Amino acid sequence: MKFDGPEVSRRRVLGGAAATTVAVGASRVLGSAQAGAAPAQTGYLVGAGRSDMTGAVAGQGMMGYSQPQQVAAGLHMRYHARAYIIADSASGQRVVFVTADSSCLFESIHIGVLVKLRARYGDLYTEKNVNLNATHNHNSCGGTAWDYAYTLAAFGFKKNSYDAEVNGIFAAICRAHDSLAPGTVKLGRTELHNASAQRSRIAFDLNPPHDKNAFPDAIDPAVTVLRLAQAGKDIGVITWFSTHGTSIADHNRLITVDNKGYASHRWESDEPGVIAAFPQTNAGDMTPNLDLVPFSPSGPTPDNRANCAIIGERQYQAGREASRSASPMTRTGVESVVHYVDFSDVAIDGTYTPDGKPARTSPAMMGAGAVATSSEDNFEQPLPFFYEGQVNPLVAAVGGLDAEVSPWVRDAQAPKLIAFPLGLLPPWPWIPQIMPVQIIRIGDLVLAAAPAEFTIVSGLRVRQVVAHALQISADNVLLQGFANGYSQYVTTPEEYVSQQYEGGETQFGRWTLPAYMQSFDALAGAMARGSDLGRGPAPLNKSGIQPDLVPPPPPDVPIAGHRFGEVLRGPEPRYRGASTVAVEFVGAHPNNNLRTSDTYVEVQQWTAGTWDRVYDDNAWSTEMHWARPVNSTDTSVITVLWNIPAGTAGRFRIRYFGDSKNSEGTITGFTGTSAAFDVSR
Repeated sequence: MKFDGPEVSRRRVLGGAAATTVAVGASRVLGSAQAGAAPAQTGYLVGAGRSDMTGAVAGQGMMGYSQPQQVAAGLHMRYHARAYIIADSASGQRVVFVTADSSCLFESIHIGVLVKLRARYGDLYTEKNVNLNATHNHNSCGGTAWDYAYTLAAFGFKKNSYDAEVNGIFAAICRAHDSLAPGTVKLGRTELHNASAQRSRIAFDLNPPHDKNAFPDAIDPAVTVLRLAQAGKDIGVITWFSTHGTSIADHNRLITVDNKGYASHRWESDEPGVIAAFPQTNAGDMTPNLDLVPFSPSGPTPDNRANCAIIGERQYQAGREASRSASPMTRTGVESVVHYVDFSDVAIDGTYTPDGKPARTSPAMMGAGAVATSSEDNFEQPLPFFYEGQVNPLVAAVGGLDAEVSPWVRDAQAPKLIAFPLGLLPPWPWIPQIMPVQIIRIGDLVLAAAPAEFTIVSGLRVRQVVAHALQISADNVLLQGFANGYSQYVTTPEEYVSQQYEGGETQFGRWTLPAYMQSFDALAGAMARGSDLGRGPAPLNKSGIQPDLVPPPPPDVPIAGHRFGEVLRGPEPRYRGASTVAVEFVGAHPNNNLRTSDTYVEVQQWTAGTWDRVYDDNAWSTEMHWARPVNSTDTSVITVLWNIPAGTAGRFRIRYFGDSKNSEGTITGFTGTSAAFDVSR
C-alpha cells in the first residue's frame, strides 16, 4: 500500500468500526463539543517540571541489558524526570504525566513516588491520575526494582539509586505543580521513517494481512506531540515515537541517556525554558540499530555514540515539525481511570482471541528465546546454544530449562521452552504479576497505559479496542508502554508462536495480549459510562526483603604521595577544535555524593576576567571515568574527557568536584583544577 501522507495514511489503515467517530457518544465521553466541532476554549491549567534523578555512577550494575558485567564506571550524561500536569479549570480534574530517562519504571518506583505524593498532596495525585513511564534507556542505574529478576544482574537492591529515582520523579512533579497556571494544550502529528527498524520480522510476518497493512514498512512511524503553553509561551512539549533506547550498546560503562534523552537535551538546549520529553509507545520490536547486524548493533553508523546522536536528532527534528503544526483540539477536559489485574491467571473470552476460543494466562515464565537476548541490540553474545526462535537439543539438559510446571501452565505458555518459572519462584514472584492498566484522556488524545513493551501490532490491537469502546478514531489513541510498572513484553498470539526474543519475554503466555485487550475494553467501557471498575487486586509490596550483595565502598585513600584533587595528568597547552582533552585527578568514590542537581565536572572558559562554566557533567561533550589503580581497593583515579565541539575557541580549564569518605564515615568535599589551555578553531 502506498502512503499519501502522514494524516491520510494512518486514517486509511486504521479505518472501519474502530476508527469511526459517533458524535453522540464522543460528546458524552470526551467533552461537550460535538465531533467535528470548531476548537473550543481550552480552560486548562498547565505546569511542567524537570529534576535530576541520576543514581550511582560507579561500582554498581547498570540497567537495561541486565548483564552482570555491565558495571558503571562513570558518567556521560545525567538522566532526568520530566513532569507535566494538565488540569481542567472547570471540573478540577487533573492528570500527571511523567517521563523518566531510565530503563524501566518499576513497580517499586511507582509505589515509592505515590507514597511521597500522598504525604505532600493527600488525594490530589493518585494511581488513578498519575502516569509514570520510562524512555527505556538501557544505560541507567540498576538495582532499583523490588523484583529479583531485575536486580539479579546488579547483585541486589541499590537503595542509593532507588532513592535518587524516586526523589527525582517526585521533585519534578512538585515543580510542575508549583508552576500551574492558565494555559493551552495543542496536538500535532507527523511521521518519522528513518529512526527505527523491525528487529523481529520473522514474528511480524506471522500477523494477518490487515494488521501488516497498517505498517507497510514494518515500523510504526507515528510521531505525536502535545504542546503546552502559558500566556502564549511554550513551557513543555511531549513527543511520542516508538524506538528502543539501545543506540548505546551493552559494552558501554558510563551512565547516560541514549537517543530519547539526547532529543530532550537538544530541544531544551535550543529552547531554554521548555521541558521536552520523548516517551515511548509500542516499541517492543522497534530498534534504532537500522543495519540489523546480529551482535554488532549499528546503523546509521558503526559508532554507537554517533548513532545515539543521529537517532536522537531525527526524533528531535520530527518533534519540532509536529509541534510547529500543532493546533487546538476539538474536545476539552481530562479524564483518567485505572484498574489492577492479576495477569498470572486471566480467563479470556473468545472475543479477544484470534481463533475465537476462550483462553487463559498463566504465572510468568521466561522462555529460552528471552535468554538468547535480542541479537540486533546486543554486542555481548550469550551462551552459544541459546538462539531466538530455536533451541539446540542440548539446551534441555541445561539446569533450569524446560522447568517442571503444571500441564495447564505449559499449555498456556506453548510453544515456549520454559527457561525460568519466574512467577513461581520463592519467596514471591520474581516479576510483578498484579499490575495496573490505565487510560488517560487529554482533550482528543487518549493514552492506553500498560506496564510492558508492546510490539507495534500488539499496540495497534489495544488502540483499536479502546477506540471502539470510546467511539473515537484510533488515530487519537496511543499505547503508552513502560508505564506504572514493568513486566517485560507483549506480542500478538501469532508473533508469539515464533518465539523470537519478544515472544520468549512475553511472560504470561501466548494469550497475554488478549488479556490486555479484554482488560482495556472493560476499562474503556467504564470510562465511557462514567463508572468505576474499582481498584482491583492489590499489588504485592516487596520492599521487606531486598538484600544488596555488593559491599559499600571502603574509606577513600589518596594515591600515595598525592592529595585528593591533585592533577595526575594535565592537559596539553594547546588544542584545536574537534579534538579531545583528557585530565586525570586523584579522586574519591563518586557514590559518596551523587551530586544531585549539581555536577562532578566543569569545563570553564576565561571570559572578561573570570572563569565561567560552559559545560558540566550533563553535557554531550563531557565524560567522567572512574577507576581503581591496579591492586588497589580504596584509591580512585578520575579521568575527565572533554570532546571539544567544532568551532570552539578560547582559553579553558577543567575542574573536578569530589567527596572523600574517612574511616568514621565523614564525607568531605574537595576540588581539583587543571592548568589552563588554549583552543583554536
